[in-house]
Amino acid sequence: MDNSPLSKAYDPKATEESTYIAWEQSGFFNPDTTPVAHEKNATPFTIMMPPPNATGVLHIGHAMMLVIQDVLTRYHRMKGDKTLWLPGTDHASIATQNKVEKLLAEEGVSRHDLGREAFLQRVGQYVEESRGTIRSQIKKMGSSCDWSRERYTLDPQMTKAVRAMFVRMYRDGLIYRGNRMVNWCPRCTSTLADDEVEHKEKVGTLTYIRYAIKDSDATITVATTRPETLFGDVAIAVNPDDARYHDLIGRIAVLPIGGREIPIIADAYVDAAFGTGALKITPAHDPNDFAIGEKYHLPLYRIIDDTGRITLKELTSKTPDWESTKQFDGMDRTEARSAVVALLQSTGHIDHIEEHTSSVGVCYRCGTIVEPLISLQWFVGVDTKIPQRDISLKELAQKAVREKEIEIVPVRFEKQYFHWIDNLHDWCISRQIWFGHPIPVSYCDDCSEVVVATDMPTACPKCKGTHLVADPDTLDTWFSSGLWTFSTLGWPDNVEEKDGKLVKKGDLATFHPTSVLETGYDILFFWVARMIIMTEYALSEPPFKTVYLHGLVLDKDGKKMSKSKPETSIDPIDVANTYGADAV
Repeated sequence: MDNSPLSKAYDPKATEESTYIAWEQSGFFNPDTTPVAHEKNATPFTIMMPPPNATGVLHIGHAMMLVIQDVLTRYHRMKGDKTLWLPGTDHASIATQNKVEKLLAEEGVSRHDLGREAFLQRVGQYVEESRGTIRSQIKKMGSSCDWSRERYTLDPQMTKAVRAMFVRMYRDGLIYRGNRMVNWCPRCTSTLADDEVEHKEKVGTLTYIRYAIKDSDATITVATTRPETLFGDVAIAVNPDDARYHDLIGRIAVLPIGGREIPIIADAYVDAAFGTGALKITPAHDPNDFAIGEKYHLPLYRIIDDTGRITLKELTSKTPDWESTKQFDGMDRTEARSAVVALLQSTGHIDHIEEHTSSVGVCYRCGTIVEPLISLQWFVGVDTKIPQRDISLKELAQKAVREKEIEIVPVRFEKQYFHWIDNLHDWCISRQIWFGHPIPVSYCDDCSEVVVATDMPTACPKCKGTHLVADPDTLDTWFSSGLWTFSTLGWPDNVEEKDGKLVKKGDLATFHPTSVLETGYDILFFWVARMIIMTEYALSEPPFKTVYLHGLVLDKDGKKMSKSKPETSIDPIDVANTYGADAV
């Protein structure tokens, strides 16, 4: 009998670690070895832990998520349900690559100095350390998840699922490659999905530029927030009902730098009340202009490159006064804006400049102003009908919530969900970064065949040539994490087709659809909606029955906590070591 006196204060370090070890060894976290769950008719209850990004340590916001999920898990386990809480981490391609690149920069090295293979080895080392830290944090919080089923989005099984999904969607005509308008981050040198672009109000200027009308003394004045893009102008558009411009429709305007000629067209899209009512059309660098360009079969001149610099080489033969434009070639887009305005002022082509506040898109990871541009990328066609089902991916996502296959709690978030889904455009899924799931596509140098296959072929299936080049891009992180509820349970191996119907096996049959997805409301579009889309497509069932969206823990300035911004974060382990996990 231990007669030592009790300490005056509770010391969590003396008990919590040994208690958790005893819990793990008991087998109660694993639904296969939990005694009460062995009853034949035990009801399954499943929660998939939203996988934290493998970019460092968790913060107090993650701790809140773990507590809510642990309470639900323990409640159902004590009820006698066959309860699974599956943990894991997400490779978070852009965030993780950015993190490692910053660490390399401190050493005076870039990823290009290392080369792709060595860089990926460095990322792998960082992720392994980070995952170990995250795992220990989750355990420190007392989380009763089943570690025997822990998953990582770059595990071999997960990679198999991702490649199988890409190939299946491609063969169903839902994935295609094309030149389309994308959101481009010049800092990350990669595309971004629409919802990865944050919009911020910024005070800038509205520059009123005079364009001469060919064979006359008349001019037309255009108001623009981006004077540096005039090199890519292919038309000036006015509203057909705007009486001010009736006589100019069909005439030719002349670019004030370079002298290239462009038509004046009429389209109802133009807001006659904005600026002068005349709009410069630059289809390669604005999504609305791109739509007008397609409508009127206008040419595309991409005049900003992947690093945000002006590139005018392809316009040499199309620009009468090349000498006046070549000084801008290679200039940073921000620098070029000031230089273009200065030249226009010196030649009398500026009518006036006024202060103007507008919404500017920035990269959600690094804060760089996003450049809309035309790029050859891979896309998911959300409005394309699925073969033999006569329904699109967008319609599947609408139907799942509208017909109450999935309940969103609080219900007010349904309105936001439908707003996003109803306005969903084709999803750009290719990323120009090195870390992530490689796109399962190769190109034949001998016959130009595009080969899409789960395994990299050794020979072209069309011409039998062996000169195959793998696509250098990787997949959007949200594509792989969109498969989270079923790829973690063994898909595609745990499903087979019998008599035209899908039959689930093993863990997939037992635990899917999952019971509850508990996560922050801020990733309703990033992740939750994509899981609904991908799961309804793959399995013809919802990924979960209920989505419970919790609020966010903010810092003292009302900012969201972030692992990439240590100044906003509180490490729950620091608090737990002092006050205990229960207090956290």
